[in-house]
Amino acid sequence: METQTQTSTMEAKEMKKKRMSGSEAVMQSLLHEGVDLLFGYPGGAIMPVYDALYHYQDKLNHILTRHEQGAVHAAQGYARVTGKVGVCFVTSGPGATNAVTGIADAMVDSTPLVVISGQVASPLLGTDAFQETDVVGITQPITKWNYQVKRAEEIPEAIAKAFYIARTGRPGPVLIDITKDAQFAQFDFEYKPVNKVRSYKPRTAVKADKVAEAVRLINLAKKPLALVGQGVVLGGAENELMEFLQKTGMPAAWTLLGLSAMPSDFEQNVGMLGMHGNYGPNVKTNEADLIVAIGMRFDDRVTGNVQKYASNAKVVHLEIDPAEINKIIYADVPVLGDVKESLPMLTDMVSKNNHEAWLSEFKACDKIETQKIIQPELFPAKEGLTMGEVIRRVTEQYSDDAIMVTDVGQHQMMASRYFKFKQTRSVVTSGGLGTMGFGLPAAMGAKLGQPDRPVCLFVGDGGFQMTIQELGTIFQTQADVKIILLNNNFLGMVRQWQELFFDRRYASTELINPDFQMIAKGYGIATEKVTERDDLDAAVNRMAEHKGAYLLEVVVEKEGNVFPMVPTGASVSDIRLE
Repeated sequence: METQTQTSTMEAKEMKKKRMSGSEAVMQSLLHEGVDLLFGYPGGAIMPVYDALYHYQDKLNHILTRHEQGAVHAAQGYARVTGKVGVCFVTSGPGATNAVTGIADAMVDSTPLVVISGQVASPLLGTDAFQETDVVGITQPITKWNYQVKRAEEIPEAIAKAFYIARTGRPGPVLIDITKDAQFAQFDFEYKPVNKVRSYKPRTAVKADKVAEAVRLINLAKKPLALVGQGVVLGGAENELMEFLQKTGMPAAWTLLGLSAMPSDFEQNVGMLGMHGNYGPNVKTNEADLIVAIGMRFDDRVTGNVQKYASNAKVVHLEIDPAEINKIIYADVPVLGDVKESLPMLTDMVSKNNHEAWLSEFKACDKIETQKIIQPELFPAKEGLTMGEVIRRVTEQYSDDAIMVTDVGQHQMMASRYFKFKQTRSVVTSGGLGTMGFGLPAAMGAKLGQPDRPVCLFVGDGGFQMTIQELGTIFQTQADVKIILLNNNFLGMVRQWQELFFDRRYASTELINPDFQMIAKGYGIATEKVTERDDLDAAVNRMAEHKGAYLLEVVVEKEGNVFPMVPTGASVSDIRLE
């Protein structure tokens, strides 16, 4: 016979459970994870989930994009500016495969996403049913984890596990594929957050002996250089980074995704690394006697020829992902762990120092770059408008405090070079995958994630047309995105390479463009076109003052190039100024 205590315990347990469908369980699971905004596109195999969503519209704000790729990029933009996990719904077959590009982009750039895809009913799996694709097999190489749910009872645990894996350690995308019968089936719902997964260790305890070795090298170094990556932003370690840099006095350069990890005007910030980065941090890399890599992965766009990279330097690598240690550049001292934990340990132990003479060498490089490249780009004497002067005018308009979103191409490199930042999480761009079409939906997601911050999208005429349909989503959501279309009637970056390395054979790179003004007006978006320098200032001011989305199309010189440039396969020391 049951005791009264046993009966009470059972009753309490039953009260936690509620009978519901798998589809409603998806809604409840998302609410348990604190989700309030998600992106997606409905279809047959995900329709039961959308039917459940109909009853949760007061709690879950769903943004209907115009394409599944747009949904994933929008979720990326949201995740990048908020630090939260972005969420998407897509249907089976083409819906899922349309999402693949965004998922791959998120994987390379360590963006936390949970993508929930509908799937055909379990009995139809493997039969080539209508809109059936093996999305689990397709996305296995481009997700941190993926899983197919065939029973409704699995949904809460699968989603809890998905969020845990997506946001912990080195963040990334996770996909949960749910069969249609699992969405319909009824079960007793109970949600238990996941805080541990067997065989998955997202955090590694920082080893004191490695910290001590790193401290010794830092204290001995005469020409140290810190390389600041996105890991600082993902780990929320911006303050810890500044304390470390201020105590050591070493110069610091940032990667493309590390932009905004420290203020642009920080005196030890020597600029951007990489193929189109600043002159000083590139050429001085091979003069440094110590490289302190902080949350970055030595991408080939940063290293150039690895055989000639940092040839005089010892390397200390602070990194959360063991797979990145020694993958590209050998680390004399690997410091595994979250930089939010390892940086303060280093700061506590290093000697107070300054490297004024070493920093002055970077300033000398800045003078050369300013004279040869920056001044002519930002304050041109020639007739045609340059991308750089437009970017300079926009960042000044917003007092260097807007969120910068870019698509991919010349404008991306120009914006990364000339836009300025005061606060962190102010950059949304496609780094490792270089996805054209990323910018427009990502900007929309960023604005919805940070509605109180201005969001400026820089996009080229090529990439703009890859996801131009998302103007419809911006129109529907009334997202206040400022779109700066830098139009040169070319696929500019490809054309630059054709000019420099293929004897100006402009094969399939010149664009015959539509009337972007008419398209914007068709979507109810305010718009303006600038062709003359004298009209630029007033146009930028009108864009900033306008309440709501705005397309500012600026016609820039057709054959402008981005310099400096490290040619493919060359050493960073061989950076070209012209």
